Amino acid sequence: MNLSIDMQERENELFVKVAGEIDAYTAPKLKESLHPSAEAENDKDIVVDLSEVSYMDSTGLGVFVGLFKTVNARGGQLKLVGLSDRLRRLFDITGLGDIMNINSKVEGGVE
Repeated sequence: MNLSIDMQERENELFVKVAGEIDAYTAPKLKESLHPSAEAENDKDIVVDLSEVSYMDSTGLGVFVGLFKTVNARGGQLKLVGLSDRLRRLFDITGLGDIMNINSKVEGGVE
């Protein structure tokens, strides 16, 4: 399955809608899309909507860990929203759920 990434710039925020599967094949595409924006500006928040992600493996987790470090180092916040129970469990099992800002609801949009 392919990965779809839709990015929208807002004031000091980048909103990213991801759909599909994040695995060893698609994770590089996700990283190429997200990391330049995270590195470009200080104090930029990135909100990633994962409500349409059906699968993610450890490669995808690695992309979000790298993104989290980059965004935090530049004074911004990374917020993951719309996680399915399966994705939430993946973040919780790895301990990332305690470190990263993960919410089950999509804020400012339709759930």
